Amino acid sequence: MRTLVPFEATRPKTRLDPLLAADERAAFARAMLRDVIDAVERAGHDPEVVSTAPLDSVEGPVAVDDRPLSAAVNDRLDGADAPVAVIVADLGLVTPAAVRRLVDGGGDADVAIAPGRGGGTNGLVVAHPEFRVDFHGTSYRDHRRAAHAVGATVRVVDSMRLSTDVDEPADLVEVLLHGEGRAASWLRSAGVDLDGGDGRVGVRRADEG
Repeated sequence: MRTLVPFEATRPKTRLDPLLAADERAAFARAMLRDVIDAVERAGHDPEVVSTAPLDSVEGPVAVDDRPLSAAVNDRLDGADAPVAVIVADLGLVTPAAVRRLVDGGGDADVAIAPGRGGGTNGLVVAHPEFRVDFHGTSYRDHRRAAHAVGATVRVVDSMRLSTDVDEPADLVEVLLHGEGRAASWLRSAGVDLDGGDGRVGVRRADEG
């Protein structure tokens, strides 16, 4: 299955600024991207990265498209003659099994949705010719409404590994605890570790003591 992997290459993961410098955020974002690409390939599908800027560190198809995410994805859904999957690039826990669960978990539904935490959407499989995405705001709710509006059936794919996207330092706790790929390895090599000192688990840099 053709699988779109949208990637913000220009200013990635700015909300990690309290913990990571700009060059570190870029390297970490690319580590997560490579994890997603590997998971898609190992699940037997064909990843196509849709990046806001050229990437010299990623093998395989990369389409440069600096439009907003929804417009870039919808352009590729137009005229598609087979189901298309969309998986966001910042899933630090993704595995091939999670990708297969998304792709296979939709069953006969026209649209399968993997919700993200906080109302977002981290994965979709679109098999309805009129359905279009809108990744802004509470996109999980909006995607359900959009499917209803065009008469598309929906199935929700409940997966911890697909629901955990990484935007803020607190999200890194899950990557360090459960991650199995490059993203988790990158964090450890950068000296990012768990911090349970105040009773609630967080993260810290090794040089912070």
